[in-house]
Amino acid sequence: MAADVMTPARPTKAERPRKQRTFEQTNRRLRWMMLAPALLFVAAMIIFPLLYTLDLSFTDAFGAVNAPSKHVGLQNFADALGDTRRFWPAAGRTAVFTIGAVVLETVFGLAVAMLLRKPFRGQRWVRTVLLIPLLTTPVAIGILWLLILDPTNGIANHLLTQVGIPRQEFLGSVGQSLPTLMLIDVWQWTPMMTLLLLAGLSTLPEEPEEAALVDGATGWQRFRLVILPMLLPTLGTALVRRAVDALKTFDLLYATKGPGGGSDFEAETLNVYAYGLTFDYQEYGLAAAVLVLFTLFIIGVVVLLRRSGKESAA
Repeated sequence: MAADVMTPARPTKAERPRKQRTFEQTNRRLRWMMLAPALLFVAAMIIFPLLYTLDLSFTDAFGAVNAPSKHVGLQNFADALGDTRRFWPAAGRTAVFTIGAVVLETVFGLAVAMLLRKPFRGQRWVRTVLLIPLLTTPVAIGILWLLILDPTNGIANHLLTQVGIPRQEFLGSVGQSLPTLMLIDVWQWTPMMTLLLLAGLSTLPEEPEEAALVDGATGWQRFRLVILPMLLPTLGTALVRRAVDALKTFDLLYATKGPGGGSDFEAETLNVYAYGLTFDYQEYGLAAAVLVLFTLFIIGVVVLLRRSGKESAA
């Protein structure tokens, strides 16, 4: 009878040799361990307000902050979407203000960036001057322009009358308020678009443009067929960033037009509308529903711009 063949016993988990971690693996784990407390704190500060606002939007919270409230389902959303007097006009003004301001800032910013692209004497001082509007808070800018555009004593009307143009109401007019606010926003934020696009232009290779110049392309052809296609990724990123900021504009509007965006709600955007519902009327549930809808609107705009940017790049 053949002798039994002895098979070696499998080593236990404790007896197996430990796999040595590489320096990169140890460094990666250490980085995550060091970042974890800050990431958890930031996540909590973002997630808690969002969840609280979402929960509040399903309640009939009204009056005092600690007043009892009950869940009413989607009633607040139905009330907001059915409000053709305040909600939908505010949404329309938000879209008009954002589209108008961002388009003008992009066009002017790209034009100035192209002018500043090539080195010239005093370029450093020009770039420094461009930063001045960005260093001032929107509330201070709003007060400054209120003084400049004052219908009676403002310097703007004084200069207009000097060239034969009649006095304008500007921010005091129902029809002129929103366009005037758009131009103020353009004055403040065009420099940021210029700097973003100028940074993108500085990273573009020079060989394609030089080859087009040798082939006899005009300046407009070089810009449209060579520079602009290469600049599209930077342009898309700048558009998304500025569009989101413009959608959230509040301080400039409130500093110049006050509660409700004016006597006839002529400059009331969704931000101003939600603020009024919260602090003027204490309708916390309805205000939270408006903010949720506004957040979804912003997300939709970002997704749309991202998708359009990818299709343009393709």
